[in-house]
Amino acid sequence: MGALRAVTADRRALVRRDAGRPGKVGIVTGGGFGHLPLFLGYVGYGLLDGVAVGNVFSSPSPAQIAAATRAVSGGAGVLYLYGNYGGDIYNFDIAADIAGAEGIVTETALGADDVASAPADARSTRRGVAGLFYAFKIAGAAAERGDSLSEVAALARRVGDRVRSVGVGLSPTILPAAGTPSFVIGDDEMEVGIGIHGEPGIHRGQLESADAIADRMLDMIVDDLPEISGSTVSVLVNGMGATPLEELYVLYRRIAERLGGLGVTIYSPFVGNYVTSLEMAGASLSVLVLDDDLKALLDAPALSPFFQHGAVYRPTALAVTADQPESASADTADEAPTAGGEPTPLAELLLAVLERMPAHSDELRDLDAALGDGDLGITVTAGSQAARAEIARDPSVPDAILLQRAGAAFAAANPSTFAALVGGGIIAASRTIGAGELAGSAAAADFIAALQERIVERGHAQLGDKTIVDVLDPTVAVLRSGLAGGAVDVLDAMIAVVDVAIAATTSLQSARGRAAWLRERSVGLKDPGMVAYRAFLQELRAVLAARA
Repeated sequence: MGALRAVTADRRALVRRDAGRPGKVGIVTGGGFGHLPLFLGYVGYGLLDGVAVGNVFSSPSPAQIAAATRAVSGGAGVLYLYGNYGGDIYNFDIAADIAGAEGIVTETALGADDVASAPADARSTRRGVAGLFYAFKIAGAAAERGDSLSEVAALARRVGDRVRSVGVGLSPTILPAAGTPSFVIGDDEMEVGIGIHGEPGIHRGQLESADAIADRMLDMIVDDLPEISGSTVSVLVNGMGATPLEELYVLYRRIAERLGGLGVTIYSPFVGNYVTSLEMAGASLSVLVLDDDLKALLDAPALSPFFQHGAVYRPTALAVTADQPESASADTADEAPTAGGEPTPLAELLLAVLERMPAHSDELRDLDAALGDGDLGITVTAGSQAARAEIARDPSVPDAILLQRAGAAFAAANPSTFAALVGGGIIAASRTIGAGELAGSAAAADFIAALQERIVERGHAQLGDKTIVDVLDPTVAVLRSGLAGGAVDVLDAMIAVVDVAIAATTSLQSARGRAAWLRERSVGLKDPGMVAYRAFLQELRAVLAARA
């Protein structure tokens, strides 16, 4: 296997040196950077074949995922194996469409092991955290021994059914581009149920002893995993990035003691940093209920830059090389500007509005930090700047093409759930324009309605779920109401109904997206996506008012 090699010019897609071995199922994972050794640390023999990584805590792009898919495909199909996060799902799904058009068969298995992020009856909505390690190890071993794509995927899903995780945070993480903590916590406090992106947990309380913390985490898992009694399990005590190994072993001591008292046998435990969150202090516990086949696959040898298990001899160093990378894809290449004609009215308007959007970065970051990972300010800023640059490249093209390009640029600039939903929605909505112009209330209503439809289709949010859908719908109604007055008057009415929707939903519990994982703690907080949409309308009104 030897070294890893980059398969894109931006070095965001990496594969094993022997990737694409004929007849072997390829396994591709991906997600945001900041979780080392997840994700790229598990590309290697007996593990994964390829990875695509995005910016810190942000999804890779479909083009990066597709490049990794091509490189690992050996004719037996490719398994996508990653965590249950909206932005990752949307971008991997688009990559699967690209691969399918090229004759590559793919299947998807999602990690959704965090018991704190949703109740048992909504287990499919849980986020994937450190339990992904077990899916990587077992699916990778199955692929190495020659199992078929359906068999490898079934084993990954079996792991998902049998593993549970929960984490406790003792300090926040700081997203480098934001520069502020994801949450504020006292030295004598702890967050129970934290995510791996710096998301706050479902409960904050006084700091407890190591034994009490171990008991708390194990109790949550045992309550959610009834088949654990009398079983054989593997235990993973995982550090979040800044917790000393000694403290992790103190936790493991208590967990082993408690499991023994429940008649549970521990087989092949793991203690250390396996899935981190930058510099966060804290730990997580994962428990996997084993059967004979899972035990054998867990025992199988594996070797990657960050993980070795069993006896694997490989004479060459595990370095990263960039031998013959693919050409940079459309979302990573530096393209020469196209000589365009005079800007269309829509291009001229969007260039002015998008230039103003970064002013809302801090507000959106703070709102998102309270409900998620705090990157919405970065997403909106980077997306607006990328979309503006794409419009400026040729501002004379028809409105539908202009919006398609702007939507793609917004989605790719900082791939995330919001970027993928909004960018993809803009691309879909551009089809409502045809060869005409996006001008007038009727055309704008059709455009926003189509945007909303695609967001609902991909994100499954409904009215009342406390998402951007709750502000898109009433603005469509305003545009279709036949309101008298000029564009500024119409925008005033749109902003007014958005304010009503934000106020009405603030008291609700979030039902979709990362905010839903906070459960009751999301009550009383504004949805950041709604506020981002309001900011766009506000800046659009300001530009039009200045021109009146």
